Amino acid sequence: MRISYSSFETYNNCPLKYKFQEIDKIRTPKSKEAVFGSVIHGTMKFIHTPGILSPTMEQTMEHFSNSWNPAVFDSEQEERSAFAQGVRIIQDYYKRNRPEDFNIVNLESRFAIEIGEEGGKHIVSGIIDRIDRTDDGFEIIDYKTGKKMPTQKDIDENVQLTVYLQAFLSQYPEEAKNLSKLKVSLYFLKHGVKLSAFRTEEQLKANEKMFLETIKLIEEGKFEPNISPLCDWCGYQKNCPMWKHKFKEERKIDTEEINSSIQEYIDLKSAMTITKERLGKLQEDIMQYMEQEEVERVFSENGIVSKTLRKTYKYDDAKIKELLEPIGKWKDVLKLDPTALKNIFPVLPGAVQREIEKAKVIDKESASLNVRKK
Repeated sequence: MRISYSSFETYNNCPLKYKFQEIDKIRTPKSKEAVFGSVIHGTMKFIHTPGILSPTMEQTMEHFSNSWNPAVFDSEQEERSAFAQGVRIIQDYYKRNRPEDFNIVNLESRFAIEIGEEGGKHIVSGIIDRIDRTDDGFEIIDYKTGKKMPTQKDIDENVQLTVYLQAFLSQYPEEAKNLSKLKVSLYFLKHGVKLSAFRTEEQLKANEKMFLETIKLIEEGKFEPNISPLCDWCGYQKNCPMWKHKFKEERKIDTEEINSSIQEYIDLKSAMTITKERLGKLQEDIMQYMEQEEVERVFSENGIVSKTLRKTYKYDDAKIKELLEPIGKWKDVLKLDPTALKNIFPVLPGAVQREIEKAKVIDKESASLNVRKK
């Protein structure tokens, strides 16, 4: 299969969003954050596009203004604030950088690299913002326009930068022997800070293995929704079983009876004296409704009811013994006590941890409802 870094990241953030976006091809409007990022990236390309003379800051400001799209913002005040932020980014960039000082090798270079063994080849694609030649090697740079600044550890382990280095090496294979001179960097434009790191051959191999494991999950059709703060910016809430009941008025499928059941269920759940029989009947009503409408959460004016699957796992004794005995850990989990296994799990080698996860199978599964009061 063919997968881009951005779609790989989407799957790891929320597998169901990946399905909506890449398989079902459900299109959503581009967010204002994405539009802002695109304009800034285009401006960075304008600054560094080779020419007899690098553009002045005034010329770059004019390019930025001509590329600006005020229509995507919710209000005039928000649009003005975003535009002013873009101006500050450009001013700060020129303050910290002289475009003519850089030896640019490539800008916004597209790549498509093969991973996997014969018979199981896949393509990873993407776009590298910028590649510079340095005094002793090369530097791969990606611009970021988000507010959040990561730690140096995050940069040292950043998957995107590792993929970009692999793509660079596919174009310049002779540089594989010079990994210590190939710098990978993220430039956080809102902060005027560039964080850099280097990669080892082991990291490149581990990164490819991680991509292959994700591709395997996609091919197996595993697309569970994942609730996270990123949901607030997701354009698929109306399609997602964790959110679409929130838009029940638009969908016009709810009855007065089920709305009453949801409301009463939330009230009873939070009351000190719960009538268990009534609560059970309400839960049954809501469970049936969720299955009927294929939703995982339902909303009322004073709260949200979520369906939670509780799973217990058992392990293949022979497989676990085969993994733990050679490293002297089998005696610590005799009879495969899941609690004992969980206790030693963090100290096990990474390869053993991954194999143990693969040996895990569902023993029991039950559903329940959780309430979050508004």
